[in-house]
Amino acid sequence: MKVKIKQFNVNMDVKANGIEFAVRKPDDTAQLGDCYLTMKGLVWCEGRTKKQNGIGISWIDFMQIMKSEKSKKAALKAAKTT
Repeated sequence: MKVKIKQFNVNMDVKANGIEFAVRKPDDTAQLGDCYLTMKGLVWCEGRTKKQNGIGISWIDFMQIMKSEKSKKAALKAAKTT
């Protein structure tokens, strides 16, 4: 993946607007989506989805998923079956 910071609204602490990352194909031919890192958590916006319509996850939930390789694999398996 090719990932760029599109917007950097950080003044030491991450604020409510957060940091916006553009995620593109490695050859830069297509935008896959945007990922926002905020003080509340992460928001994934597939394609050209706006931030308010993206899928968010709190830091608590993200930490629970990423707690171990086993929990990460279980979450990925569940995501791939839906």
